[in-house]
Amino acid sequence: MEPRASGRVVVTGIGAVTPLGTGIEQAWPKILAGENAVDNITIMDTSDYSTRFAAEVRDFNPEDWVDRKEAKRLDRFIMYGVAASRMALDDSGFPLNDDNRDWVGALVGSGIGGHNVLAENAHRLIEGGPSRVSPFFVPYIIPDMASGMTSITLGLRGPSTCVVTACATGTDSIGDAYHMIKRGDAIAMLAGGTEAAINELGLSGFCAARAMSTRNDDPKHASRPFDADRDGFVMGEGAGVLMLEDYDHAVARGAKIYGEVVGYGFTSDAHHITAPHPEGEGAVRAMRNALNRAGITTEQVGYINAHGTSTQLNDKGETAAVKKLFGETAYKIPMSSTKSMIGHTLGATGALEAIFCLLAMRDGILPPTINYETPDPECDLDYITEGARKADVQYSLSNSFGFGGHNACLVLKRDA
Repeated sequence: MEPRASGRVVVTGIGAVTPLGTGIEQAWPKILAGENAVDNITIMDTSDYSTRFAAEVRDFNPEDWVDRKEAKRLDRFIMYGVAASRMALDDSGFPLNDDNRDWVGALVGSGIGGHNVLAENAHRLIEGGPSRVSPFFVPYIIPDMASGMTSITLGLRGPSTCVVTACATGTDSIGDAYHMIKRGDAIAMLAGGTEAAINELGLSGFCAARAMSTRNDDPKHASRPFDADRDGFVMGEGAGVLMLEDYDHAVARGAKIYGEVVGYGFTSDAHHITAPHPEGEGAVRAMRNALNRAGITTEQVGYINAHGTSTQLNDKGETAAVKKLFGETAYKIPMSSTKSMIGHTLGATGALEAIFCLLAMRDGILPPTINYETPDPECDLDYITEGARKADVQYSLSNSFGFGGHNACLVLKRDA
């Protein structure tokens, strides 16, 4: 029987693989303490690269989440996605069974997909010819395989799909899954993003694009969103997944509720393949659409988790966009970038930051922006630079922007 949709969507479970720990119980206290996961890269020789540091996931044991054979051949982005999904499902207490699994799905996107498997098989082709390429090469590089393997591993028979919008992927995945539940396509969705692009190919590409910090003599201070001396982003990796569930279904089973997704806006800059619009024009429209759909005013927003990449263009443009939409209120809204601690996790970032918004509202404490030392006259908002801050917040806004001109924004409400 098709489910009856209440038209409201709540978050009943969360799962995370982050450079500050696997599992949100590991990562969240470190985020609030301002711990820094950025350090020299250990998984490859970086001698020839202009950037030699990143925020690696170092405590992840694949065999805790997939069987030994799969652990040897799956790309890391898939394993991170499956792990975060399993954590979110377990955390939700959702009673998955044959009566409801047709209406539970997965939407775990990736901005890039299977970079590690791609690079490994490119080497095999060059060194040994076509017969050396793995029969699993194609399925394991496709960005939709995190959703596919999550569905297979957990036995989810509802929608299984994928969003690829670069660094807006995690936010757009949550937004799309939110609409699926509102439409009645599913009663629950595991939604979020995953990425594992710290390898020779990924690092080469971003070095060539001159998008990353080159502060090799001081990596701990390299990710410095909104600081005048920022010189590029720091690559991170990981996954964030939220269990989204129809409100009536969650209430009927007595589920723990972290908060409600009440607004989602997404737009395009139609401007440049990598550079954001200089005045954040598309970002303004994404935030405005999200607030309108949430039915709230700018004065009701109590916290903004910024995209805040630590690049000159992003931080300046995002600040301009917030000021344009919020006016004088912009100066009163606490805003932080958690990328200062875990780097930029690309397709996973929007989902991890949505999780941080929910936990901040639950606990009444906002995460800081670390490494802010030198004010930038063009970045003059309240970036929570003096450590985590206590605050009673009912509505949070989470921004994500991606190559290709993608802009996505979620509005999350504490009390459902």
